Amino acid sequence: MAQMNISIPDTLKGWAESRVAEGRYSSTSDYVRDLIRRDEERETARAHEIARLRAAWDEGLASGRAVDAPKDWADRVIARGEARRRGEPDAA
Repeated sequence: MAQMNISIPDTLKGWAESRVAEGRYSSTSDYVRDLIRRDEERETARAHEIARLRAAWDEGLASGRAVDAPKDWADRVIARGEARRRGEPDAA
């Protein structure tokens, strides 16, 4: 396993040591490894979500010209969402 030496403020060192003292981690190194691992997972998930959104965007662009919606379409969508939030049945 590779070794890395870092410098951190005393307050952060104390925080990491408190996590170990709580029994959540076996050592401060274990805690730091977990933080790095979770950061990596978060970034990977973010990259996948961005790729998914770009694919959806491209699919939308490729689907053709948008059709004109009624002028009150946005108002109706908002009203329907507000009704759902209040627990009212859907109204078409």
